[in-house]
Amino acid sequence: MINIQEDYSSKKDEELVELTLQNPETYYFLMKRYEDRIARYIFRISGVSKEDGEDLVQDVFLSAYKNINDFDRRLKFSSWLYRIAHNKTISFWRKMKIRPPMIGSEDDELLKTIASSEDIAKDLDHKYTAAEIKKILDRLDEKYREVLVLKFIESKDYQEISDILEKPLGTVGTLISRAKEKFRKLSIKKGLKL
Repeated sequence: MINIQEDYSSKKDEELVELTLQNPETYYFLMKRYEDRIARYIFRISGVSKEDGEDLVQDVFLSAYKNINDFDRRLKFSSWLYRIAHNKTISFWRKMKIRPPMIGSEDDELLKTIASSEDIAKDLDHKYTAAEIKKILDRLDEKYREVLVLKFIESKDYQEISDILEKPLGTVGTLISRAKEKFRKLSIKKGLKL
């Protein structure tokens, strides 16, 4: 049995993975560290109901636990976990045959983060609402929305996005560049000044 009093918060992910291999109960601390982040990511890219989202989060952590021996130590644990979340979400979409609406209304501040990013919109007039920005994001292809979420909301670097999406770094750069351009064009059509 693990000592709950012991401070695992200062341990790196990779250390917790090693401890989990020695004592499976340590996995709890990895779950607690990433549970909220993975849930937000799933809700942002999928638009699923709360219950379906919670089920997906459980599936992600169960799958990660079952496959923890296969974790590639050259990757960041968070990238590996996000990759599992990405795959589980894609599988859910296919099973349900739905197109995800992407971002919920609770993400208004995060939408503004995307819109106000110097990379996307240096001169965005902040009088436009997150709802208007959400409409633009919802019109983007899934592949473009997802890279914008990963880059500007989840604050992942290009290498992490590459690991999560299993795409070469050059492809990630191209996707982000195209996503920003498509975001700009759609914003102009909507009358936003970017």
